[in-house]
Amino acid sequence: MSVPFKQVDVFTSEPYRGNPVAVVLDGQGLSDEQMRRIANWTNLSETTFVLPATQTGADYRVRIFTPQAELPFAGHPTLGTAHALLEAGIIAARNGKLVQECEAGLIELAVTDTGVGTPLIAFTLPDASLTALSAEQVDVMESILGSAVLHDPAPKLVNVGPVWTIAQMPSAQAVLTLRPDFALMADFDRGNKAAGIVVYGAYGEGAEAAIEVRAFAPSLGANEDPVCGSGNGSVAAFIREAGQVAQFGTKYLSTQGAAVGRSGRLSISFDDSGVIRVGGQSVTCIDGSIAV
Repeated sequence: MSVPFKQVDVFTSEPYRGNPVAVVLDGQGLSDEQMRRIANWTNLSETTFVLPATQTGADYRVRIFTPQAELPFAGHPTLGTAHALLEAGIIAARNGKLVQECEAGLIELAVTDTGVGTPLIAFTLPDASLTALSAEQVDVMESILGSAVLHDPAPKLVNVGPVWTIAQMPSAQAVLTLRPDFALMADFDRGNKAAGIVVYGAYGEGAEAAIEVRAFAPSLGANEDPVCGSGNGSVAAFIREAGQVAQFGTKYLSTQGAAVGRSGRLSISFDDSGVIRVGGQSVTCIDGSIAV
């Protein structure tokens, strides 16, 4: 038996950039164990399995697996799955919108024709809750990162489904030169019940991008996630709470992945009520089927 399968690079319009996600377009009939085995085999940061929706208003349901665990929500798998389904003609946007069902609830997506290549798809970030780290936790994190972080705004745990530890670095260059201790970080993340650590730093005036981001998740089997949608969404929630929206703008470009040769681009926006949307283009690199 075989099922349709795509591998999609997300947050890029150029193949072999951005962040790859494997998409099994028909997960019906697959057991949890089969899903885990396939996700372990693809060896990507996430693999998704598309299923029929069970909630009113949803266009489809998705389950998201890392090589080691299932996630309630993740950003780039959400966008890559929507891209794959639209490209395959399995679903169609209604008035430029889609609704994904996942463990974290219903996620609204906006689909915008860019006029150049694939559409830009953006998800609405789930409601975020933020919790300050203790001074001791910040000290440990700085030791793990091998670099000081800014203490104003103070680092926080941001829960958007996955929980990320968010900290601002002095600059984008400081972000790019980090060399963390991944073994210590994995223990730190498990102790905080967090997916990992996401850091960001500002570019100077005149730069195309507002910030550079890096996301580390060794406890989930991904030392560095090339381009992380939920991580960037968590950074945006952090920026909103820190009163930095005026500094970066109600719509800004975030770049991530240069440190690992992936060069992703993310469009981040805040509406008048503070709702956060994270978007980007995607491109399919593998289109076929896999045996199950």
